Amino acid sequence: MSDEAIVVMCAAASRDEAVAIAKALVERRLAACVQTMPIESWYRWNGAVQHDPEVMLHIKTMRTCFPALCEAIAALHSYDVPEIVAVPIVEASPPYLEWLREAVRQTAPGSE
Repeated sequence: MSDEAIVVMCAAASRDEAVAIAKALVERRLAACVQTMPIESWYRWNGAVQHDPEVMLHIKTMRTCFPALCEAIAALHSYDVPEIVAVPIVEASPPYLEWLREAVRQTAPGSE
């Protein structure tokens, strides 16, 4: 897996759920930054069209963190099938990319 910067999108059922996920991801160094915003979603589930308010998380991280990030979201999320979709960051300023890499860099216990 490459050291590629990505944005992961995940819709949560409520603001409380989104905050819990965002906080956990940043605290565990699986994300450098998580932004939340209210949205409305239309989707098909169990054979019917659904419409619900949700909170979208935009999660900035590195591709190498994606598997652990997926596990963490799945453990904290209320949905049977949470949306966890990553897209590459094609271009970004070098200082931002360095900050992102440093923010998710895993360190040995006790070295922080």
